[in-house]
Amino acid sequence: MPLRTRVKICGITQLDDALAAIDYGADALGFVFYNKSPRFININTAHKIINKIPPFISKVGLFVNADYEYVSEALKVLSLDFLQFHGDEDEAFCSSFNKPYLKAIRMRETTQLGDITNTYHSASGLLLDAFDSTQYGGTGQTFDWDLLPKQSNLPIILAGGLNTQNVYEAVQNTDVYAVDVSSGVEKSKGVKDHLLIKQFMHEVKRANE
Repeated sequence: MPLRTRVKICGITQLDDALAAIDYGADALGFVFYNKSPRFININTAHKIINKIPPFISKVGLFVNADYEYVSEALKVLSLDFLQFHGDEDEAFCSSFNKPYLKAIRMRETTQLGDITNTYHSASGLLLDAFDSTQYGGTGQTFDWDLLPKQSNLPIILAGGLNTQNVYEAVQNTDVYAVDVSSGVEKSKGVKDHLLIKQFMHEVKRANE
């Protein structure tokens, strides 16, 4: 288990939510550039928020089966630290932007993480989320954490249905590098509840003690 579990707050659409997440100790913020998501943010709005984020906080741009031009445009405008690919992108596409990236994997019992790790060998980490045949992430559903690998060549970020009620157990019972939360700290889709963020961060810290 890492000495400290990192936390990414995803689905940021407002500056005050971003700053609250940082104040309560988040390591990374996620911005969803997928127009079918209720947490979608356009590049110009994201630019206004990201420009006000202080140093040492990772800015992550999330894309789902986007075309090369759209990702490239985002990178021209935004000072993103990581890309996160949540769709069916292959390794060649993910690695073509000369930017560290995370590959999201929707977990099923038949998922072969060893093979996936080998395929996406250039990734900075794998983000493991619940499988849903109708949407790419943001389901608010957990998956069976027993599917998590005992060892992995890549850092594992746990996502999918995490909230203030279950993140303590998730951190205590797994060896994941980081946890990722979106709907679990919201008062409405795309709008964060600052008290829930505070409680979520407290539970992660408590689990690390």
